Parts: sequence; C-alpha cells; structure tokens
Amino acid sequence: MRTMVISAVTLLFACLNHAQAASETLIPGKTLSRIALLKAGTHHYLRYFKDGDSNTPLDIWTREVQFTEQDGEKRIRIRIRIRQRWDGASNPATNPANPVSTKRLDSWAQFPSFTPVSHERITDKDGKHLVEGFAFSADKITGIKDLAENSQKDFLMPSAVATYNFETDLEFFQTLPLATGYEARVNFYHPGSPTAPAYYSFKVAGEESIAGPTGNVDCWLVTTDYNRPGSVTKFWFAKQSQIMLRQEAKMPDGRTLVKTLID
Repeated sequence: MRTMVISAVTLLFACLNHAQAASETLIPGKTLSRIALLKAGTHHYLRYFKDGDSNTPLDIWTREVQFTEQDGEKRIRIRIRIRQRWDGASNPATNPANPVSTKRLDSWAQFPSFTPVSHERITDKDGKHLVEGFAFSADKITGIKDLAENSQKDFLMPSAVATYNFETDLEFFQTLPLATGYEARVNFYHPGSPTAPAYYSFKVAGEESIAGPTGNVDCWLVTTDYNRPGSVTKFWFAKQSQIMLRQEAKMPDGRTLVKTLID
C-alpha cells in the first residue's frame, strides 16, 4: 500500500510539473532550453500572396545564422548573428533604372539566452536608401549614435521589462521546447516601431505533416493572434530541427500571406 501511495504521489507531481512546463513566460537572460537546435547556416523562403487559385510572388527571403566569438573583459563571449535579406520587385514607375527592392537586416544577440544586443536595417526601394540602427538594453531601445547615416540616432523606446527582438522570431522559436499543449508568452519588440514592447502568446495547436523541400515533414503547428483577437497566424515547425517550413497569415483584404521554405 505504501508503495502504491508513493507511486501515486510521484505520478501527481510529474503531472503537475508537466502542466507547469506546458506554459511559460520567457524572460531575456534565461538560457533557452533547445538552443542547441539553432545551427549556423542559411535558409531561403519564398513569400507570396494567395488569393483563391491566384498566387502572386512577393520576394525571396534569406535568413542566415552565424555564431561569433568576441573578447570580453574576462572571457570570450559567443554572440548569435542573424542576417536577413529580402529581394523583390520595386515600382518601375518610380524607379525605372533599378526596379529591384532590397531590405537587409543585421541582428546580434547573446548566446545562449538570445538576449538582443543590436539591430540594423537597410532598405533600398523606389530610389530611396534608408539606414536604421538600434541598441537593446534592459529598460529601453535606443538609436545607435555612431552608425553612419542612421536615420534613428535619436530614437528612444522605454521598456518596462527586457524584450526580445521581434525580427529574429523564427530563430527564437526554434529554441523553445515545442510539444503538445505548450504555450509561450514572449515580450517582443519590433525595432523602430511606435508600438511599445508587449507580450504575445504562441501556442502549439497540434501536429501536422506537410510538404517540405525534400518530402513530407512531421511538424508542430503553432498559432498566434498577435494580440488581434479573431485573427490567426499559423507556423509549421519541423519536429526534428524546429526550423520553420511554412507560415500563413490572413491579411485584412482577405488574401493570405504565405512564407514557405525553399532550401
């Protein structure tokens, strides 16, 4: 009888621990549980609008992950570097000489916590060249003063608590303990946005097998409403690597924005 009681209590605590682990609020500075899944390398996505049977290409999206060593005061620090690039069509009416639109991002974060350090954005579109640079700290996001041509030198966004960089979300999600019933509340901020940092919920809504570049892949289906009740954005992350294979978001005009992995 005593053995049965102990077993029951052990099972109860295991269930409670599982329930607690199924939902968490993530705070910058904490080591992410599956950071080992984040690997150096490059992936390409096709972004397009889907409207019924019509598919309109938007651009090719490149995301590259690097790990670098930087000398600190007492030890070598490892930093995560995420570089992104969008190559698409510009407006030939306003920019006939170069009808190409390019946006490049360069983001740095601490390893293994993914705490953001800096973020730079360079946009070339319709003949206009725009440079934006931001630095993250525990209580604010500010413009980088010594970045050449930075249009955001005087930028200031206070943050009640430390925040993650919204523009590195896919790599961040890759490091979370995705599983049935798992839900994460994440304080995110899109650098330069007038909207203050806020918590967003991301939930594993189920499991699905979808087509990948080399065949069908078993995935975790993750959903969020981005704090817009009634809207749903879906992500499919490969179970083994947790790399995002596909994302679908319903647009206000009824079209669906699709991001799908090419390689």
